[in-house]
Amino acid sequence: MRVAYLVNRYPAVSHSFIRREIAGVEMAGVDVARFSIRPPDASLPDAADRAELPRTTVILAQSKAALLMAALCMAVTRTGRFVRALSAAVKMAQGRPKIALRHLIYLVEACWLAGKLKGVDRLHAHFGTNPAAVARLVHILSGIPYSFTVHGPEEFDAPGALDLPAKIADAAQVVAISDFGRSQLMRWAKPAMWDKLHVVRCGIDEGFAAAPAAPPVADARLCCVARLSAQKGLPLLIDAAARLRDRGVPFHLTLVGDGEMRAEIERAIADRDLGGIVAITGYLDAAGVRSHMLASRAMVLPSFAEGLPVVIMEALALRVPVVTTAIAGVPELVDTACGWVVPAGSIEALCDAMELALAADPARLREMGEVGRARVLARHDARANGAAMADLFRQ
Repeated sequence: MRVAYLVNRYPAVSHSFIRREIAGVEMAGVDVARFSIRPPDASLPDAADRAELPRTTVILAQSKAALLMAALCMAVTRTGRFVRALSAAVKMAQGRPKIALRHLIYLVEACWLAGKLKGVDRLHAHFGTNPAAVARLVHILSGIPYSFTVHGPEEFDAPGALDLPAKIADAAQVVAISDFGRSQLMRWAKPAMWDKLHVVRCGIDEGFAAAPAAPPVADARLCCVARLSAQKGLPLLIDAAARLRDRGVPFHLTLVGDGEMRAEIERAIADRDLGGIVAITGYLDAAGVRSHMLASRAMVLPSFAEGLPVVIMEALALRVPVVTTAIAGVPELVDTACGWVVPAGSIEALCDAMELALAADPARLREMGEVGRARVLARHDARANGAAMADLFRQ
């Protein structure tokens, strides 16, 4: 069997879980072609991500002439299918002129991609946003079945604007990464379609799963591994850090990651005189992330919106408890047995949980970490979950 994967941007620092899924699918005996709509991240710290570059075909790296010629050829040689795809693209825009133009671009991308899928039995997109839209149009143009994985929160923030019901209706299968995610898909799918909604959880890197137990951390260190973006709640974390400092609690907090809010977060650190307490590393490879997690008493992630963050799985796999928020799929993995779960948006609750993590006995931290590790290894094995995806493709 041959499957084509379609992602908006691949490889990417924040999409390493897709790389692991593809590897698991290939280990299950499925041949996988990789397509990215946009060029990959300019900086890829992880060698495993860089190794994906020559294996990935980028749609928008093609010349405009090649893309337009593909659309023209499709219109001439498969006129009926092209008209149906054009109609679907316009309907997905729901009468919004700017969005309609964007969907016409998706149609051009789909025409080019449809011409490159000879011998492909299934097209699978990650994310229910533009990759799923392009995959749906490819299906209409070529007849190749498509499926897609929904992660959240973007798809759940605007399911109507993304025309999620139509994407679900036309798909062979739709995958969620958590039970919560599947429940949200059920809201936008007719009950007769619920049997096509599946849960396949993200898998962790083998380096986290195979890491030996480290000595309990005695130092008052915390880390946060996250993209520096609005949904991660990082300004709240800086406020909580300032409040914790004002309580007289000694600690150090390292933010591992980068993103569009970095300058704003750096200003917040400076404004609160936290320069000696809070540091930002930028993006690191998997080994660097593991190093910071293993040097911390807990990993903190105060997100406002998520699917089910892979960094939580990674921390728990390393036997590091987590401080996080009671949102989306997080409570499916984290409870008081392996971490501290606080209401999203509460500085006071976040500060209290960080203080508890810093004060906890190392033996208690290890006990919590062992509980979390057992859960992650049982639910988030990349090879097993890749095999589950392969089984879905073969249905």
